[in-house]
Amino acid sequence: MSERNSRKVRRGVVASNKMQKTVVVRLEQTGQHPLYGKTVRSSNRVKAHDEIGCDIGDTVEIMETRPISKEKRWRVTKIVEKVK
Repeated sequence: MSERNSRKVRRGVVASNKMQKTVVVRLEQTGQHPLYGKTVRSSNRVKAHDEIGCDIGDTVEIMETRPISKEKRWRVTKIVEKVK
């Protein structure tokens, strides 16, 4: 019996929780500009399946999973930090 492949795990901030069992998570990347060397921030938003019940502003850990719906390919595994 073979072990399944490792899944991508990302950490992001919940941007929206207006849907049922779905949250929008903002993932931010920082990197150096190739020519000028300035730190550049970029972000993208993904939809994640949420059984836990996250609030806007929570820092969450999401894991890649099989397609759940048309746009959902991630699920929330744990809440790292609750919003104050």
